[in-house]
Amino acid sequence: MKTVLIIAGSDPGAGAGLQQDLKTATLLGAYGLTVVTALTVQNSLGVQAVHPVAPEVVAAQLDAALADFPVDAVKIGMLGSAAIVRAVAGRLKTAPPVPLVLDPVLAAGGDGFPLLDEEGVAALKEELFPLTFLLTPNAPEAARLTGLKIETPDHLEDAARRLQAQGPQWVLAKGGHLPGEPVDVLTDGKNSYRLPGTRLKAPHNHGSGCLVATACAAGLAQSLSLPEAVNQARRLAAQALRWGLPLGRGKGPVNPYAPFARDLSRYEALKALSLAARRLQEEDISPLVPEVMTNLGYAAAYAEGPQDVAAFPGRLVKTPQGLVIPAPPAFGASRHIAALILAALEVRPELRAAMNIRYFQGIEELAPLLHLQGVSMDGDWISKAGSPCRAAAWTSQAQDLPWDLLYDSGGFGREPMIYILGVNPMAVAEKALALKNALHAAGKEII
Repeated sequence: MKTVLIIAGSDPGAGAGLQQDLKTATLLGAYGLTVVTALTVQNSLGVQAVHPVAPEVVAAQLDAALADFPVDAVKIGMLGSAAIVRAVAGRLKTAPPVPLVLDPVLAAGGDGFPLLDEEGVAALKEELFPLTFLLTPNAPEAARLTGLKIETPDHLEDAARRLQAQGPQWVLAKGGHLPGEPVDVLTDGKNSYRLPGTRLKAPHNHGSGCLVATACAAGLAQSLSLPEAVNQARRLAAQALRWGLPLGRGKGPVNPYAPFARDLSRYEALKALSLAARRLQEEDISPLVPEVMTNLGYAAAYAEGPQDVAAFPGRLVKTPQGLVIPAPPAFGASRHIAALILAALEVRPELRAAMNIRYFQGIEELAPLLHLQGVSMDGDWISKAGSPCRAAAWTSQAQDLPWDLLYDSGGFGREPMIYILGVNPMAVAEKALALKNALHAAGKEII
């Protein structure tokens, strides 16, 4: 297993610093070794204090790690003082050369709490820049390190080139702080590459810089090329930002687990769908199957598109002999049910499963008797939105809507339908069966 030597401060909230670095390295398949440079007192509301570790203790930690463990890459984050910068540089100069990724942490991202003074910045440039394979400043850090005003991608590229000329082999200047769509700049001094991104609504972004630098180091430790390592880091950062965790009362941490949790949940999603479909088949839900047939879908954790929603190819089919399941569930099998679930997830992330059944008269009176709540969506509004769930999600009261059942009375070219939502396929199936049994007991007629 390849290793990354992580030299950084400690964050009690584990959103940044050593804790985020360890999570990121581990998720990407690297083993993290750690050297603590400072103990920060912080939470999601900001940094309250910083207690640097004595430089000689930092050096002793480095000596212990380097004397015993193989090191395939180094990631440096917060150092905290010029003395610690010099202690770290002094030890690394005599160590076997490996790719070194330097994240120049100068201030806390949330509240701007200073983490390195001007003497420390000067030492960083003099002592560590010449040892650095990849420097990963954000726009404010690049501005402070160069003295330039950075407001555009052109400014960012100019700053990146100037920083590269001071020693680092490569510079990845991150443009997320600039207005407009984010653009990062990667340069080796000879060639510069602009890497476009997508502006995300990401209020919980604590630790994103640590994640990017460590992901790059983990990739380099595992023999990825520099562009490959950077691309891997940027992909992970985008996912971690999109699914940031609302922990604490302020700015929560990024979530590097999201793409891995999605992958891990895919098998369980298929298994859950198969079990629920068999239950529907055994109890014969076919009286509630509409003319367009029915489908049952389930989204993987942190689903982002139809490719992350599983359903049944060919749908669940009504026959004279009962319900038939033509094929096992598969991801990407139904764009319609996927659109329904993805729209619901925008407002209610726990509602990952859905199915459609025939609309029947009296549903509005019957459902409350089963402790199911439903809401009728206007047909024209549904047509405009593209799905009942999206129509519901577009309403200003979406968070407060009852989401057990959505009623679609139909329209031109659209069969009347009931959409059942739930936290998992079996929960949806049980709601459908409860409706079927209650309908039978009440002698209701399906239109």
